[in-house]
Amino acid sequence: MTVTHEEMTVVRFREIAAKVEASVSSSIVGQAEVVRQVVICLIAGGHGLLEGAPGLGKTMLVKTLAQVLDLRFSRIQFTPDLMPADITGTNVLMEEQGRRQFVFQPGPIFANLVLADEINRATPKTQSALLEAMQEGSCTIANVMHELPRPFFVLATQNPIEMEGTYPLPEAQLDRFFFKMIVDYPAFDELREIIRRSTASEAPDAKVAATGAEIVQMGKMARQTPIGSHLVDYVARLINATHPELRDAPDVTRRSIRYGVSPRGAQAIVLGAKITALLDGRLNVSFDDIEAVLYPALRHRLMLTFDAEATGRKPDDIIAELRESVPQFA
Repeated sequence: MTVTHEEMTVVRFREIAAKVEASVSSSIVGQAEVVRQVVICLIAGGHGLLEGAPGLGKTMLVKTLAQVLDLRFSRIQFTPDLMPADITGTNVLMEEQGRRQFVFQPGPIFANLVLADEINRATPKTQSALLEAMQEGSCTIANVMHELPRPFFVLATQNPIEMEGTYPLPEAQLDRFFFKMIVDYPAFDELREIIRRSTASEAPDAKVAATGAEIVQMGKMARQTPIGSHLVDYVARLINATHPELRDAPDVTRRSIRYGVSPRGAQAIVLGAKITALLDGRLNVSFDDIEAVLYPALRHRLMLTFDAEATGRKPDDIIAELRESVPQFA
């Protein structure tokens, strides 16, 4: 049964999220933290970027989510020869009853949950075709704006290896992803369970646990969840601490960061923290909720210096140092 905003409570919010995570876990072994972060991303109404080596189940995770949430699913395999019209659609000349006219044929972007598989294998021109869709929820073709279905989510995947022949995502497009999630190699017990399930006669079937409308209502509730002004101040100090041009920037920032985080990063932290609190059954946000979402909210928004990259430093290393250098209270 669809839950309206008036009927949504903390208990119901937590119950729906738990059902979604449990249903996804029936098909996806391990990766509990990634599943939680993807759920937070969808409740927030944001788009997610999944990074991991081939064969770790990134595509399977997204397809399972579409099944669990009963959303219209579309997959776009990004390749170097993919054109923008292959994503958004195009006008086709049709003849009906002796009359010719152009008819718009929607592309695969017209779905509720879109999997942009190996997004960094397409050219920047094609990658940019996602920009308007991700930001505005619409596509403009031949000067005509077409609204995308609601809800609308983009979950993109990319591999951190085999970088030859790939095109790194532009900073502007990276910033439009709510979270960037790292899919790690499974532990031994998880690997054993993956082998057992994937080679059995019947694969487990993930059951529908929620609807797109319920996810939208959960997002509305999350946005109305209060957060203390001291926590907002802490997030603002964290974001300012990523900008090397500011006078009070810490040493780690001056050494390792070229460009800091935009206000979108602060929005992702606060909204992600609100949802984390609700998933824990609380209507109050804590410092722990903020720290739980720092890494997926910031790791793709930090532009490191050449020296930092040359020494093998990762954005997560910088974030860890920033946590230590920025006080929780001014």
